[in-house]
Amino acid sequence: MSTTTATPDTTAAAPTPRGDASGARRRRRYPVGAYICVALLLIVFVFPILYLLNTALKSNADFVADPVGIVTDPQWGNFLQAWNQGNFGAYILNSVLYTVVGSVLGTLISVVLAFPVSRGYIKGGKFWSVLFVLVLFLPNALITQFQLLLRLGLYDNQLGYILMVGVGVGVGPLLFSGFVKSIPRELDEAAAIDGVGYWRYLVSFVVPLSKPALSTILILQAVWIWNEIILATVLLADPAKFPVTVGLYAFKGTYSNQWPLLAAATFIVAAPLIIGYIFIQRYLVSGVLGAVKG
Repeated sequence: MSTTTATPDTTAAAPTPRGDASGARRRRRYPVGAYICVALLLIVFVFPILYLLNTALKSNADFVADPVGIVTDPQWGNFLQAWNQGNFGAYILNSVLYTVVGSVLGTLISVVLAFPVSRGYIKGGKFWSVLFVLVLFLPNALITQFQLLLRLGLYDNQLGYILMVGVGVGVGPLLFSGFVKSIPRELDEAAAIDGVGYWRYLVSFVVPLSKPALSTILILQAVWIWNEIILATVLLADPAKFPVTVGLYAFKGTYSNQWPLLAAATFIVAAPLIIGYIFIQRYLVSGVLGAVKG
């Protein structure tokens, strides 16, 4: 007669340490201060937009009766009326032309200027780096630019205006030079050994690796050109060539006593930038962070 001895089951799962669970809970917690900061930022940036929209949807009589009250009878026709009376369709087309061509031109100039300076391929690299910073604080030479375009026969010319806004690179060279420093210098040496020329290397290697920085520079340049009004007022005389900012200024002079209509026109001008920022904000953040790390 055989006897069977039962063996204890050693495959039972070990109990989960309480420390791991509490650590996971701690990692899921967020400081209250972060929520407060986000709420304050939302109030600072979103409240003016909502207030502008609330004003744009009021009738003139409702605005006079209660300027800060919440709209109860939205007047969506204010946007169509402002669009037609202000001729914003033509102005927006002009601004799109100036913004696209000028921002691309400014980005290309930033790349050509910043890359040799960041790599030390030209003499006086530190001087040029300091100059990039000083340019941000120098006033705009309006008289010189006006005289230059006048002598070149480009005054009141769309090409002349695009050239002026395109060469205003702003912070572009500074951002790109900081980002390029994060690209290994060994890549330059390897390309030189393989016989890759300077311009081919810049276009085929550096530019693809610098897409976040280039996107940021392009966005900042586009926002500046879209909002520009001083240069446009000085360098353009024909209303058919005005950008949307000058068109809004002319609209204000005509309808300054109709605040809901003026608010609707302002919202029309700001809407492309608001919508664009929603879709491109991640490129802006990644480009700035990359430049800072570089």
